[in-house]
Amino acid sequence: MDRHVDQDLDMVRQDLLRMAAEVESMVADAIRALIERDSETAEALPARDHVVDDLEKRIDEHCYLIMARQQPTASDLRFLITVTRIIHELERVGDSTKNIAKGVLALNQEPPLKPYIDIPRMSEIARGMLRDGLDSFTNSDAQLALAVCKRDNSVDDLWRQVFRELQSYMLEDPTTITRALHILFIAHNLERIADHATNIGESVVYYLEARDIRHTPEGTGAPA
Repeated sequence: MDRHVDQDLDMVRQDLLRMAAEVESMVADAIRALIERDSETAEALPARDHVVDDLEKRIDEHCYLIMARQQPTASDLRFLITVTRIIHELERVGDSTKNIAKGVLALNQEPPLKPYIDIPRMSEIARGMLRDGLDSFTNSDAQLALAVCKRDNSVDDLWRQVFRELQSYMLEDPTTITRALHILFIAHNLERIADHATNIGESVVYYLEARDIRHTPEGTGAPA
């Protein structure tokens, strides 16, 4: 029985890693589509989000079947519960990426407003947070998970910077409002992606240390 549980857990782990890799790739491709004005890549992202949705359902079902049929040990049960939390966050990242694609397609129909500097930085940090969040889970590294949570502040700072800059554009020239709003929509979704990565880090800390750090300085980076 233990051997069967181990095999099932390994299948869950592999599907989780596949889902995470697909989501991170989607974020990278969405921002590349923005910078390169590549509508074809942006148009392909909603179909890829369906793949992510299917993986979420498959992993979820597999986890609950293991719980129901094989009575996993306490540690394995915590693993499975954490997986269900992580895939929910990854699915939300996929949704945010699909939203970014909509903004890219709208912007590609207009002349460029400005060079993109802070948005690629937001994307790079958020993608790194996703990678490290999954690494902290697979390697049982609580310190790395905590570091993921702290990096959310950097993305929030960039989001505020983008907002201030685009607000200035809109106030100075009303013809830029539509384009600026689309860019703000993209930046907001990147900020949300970082939030989902933070949630993954918080779940990993709870899994490894049985500590709930949500809404604390350790988790969200709120002032002590």
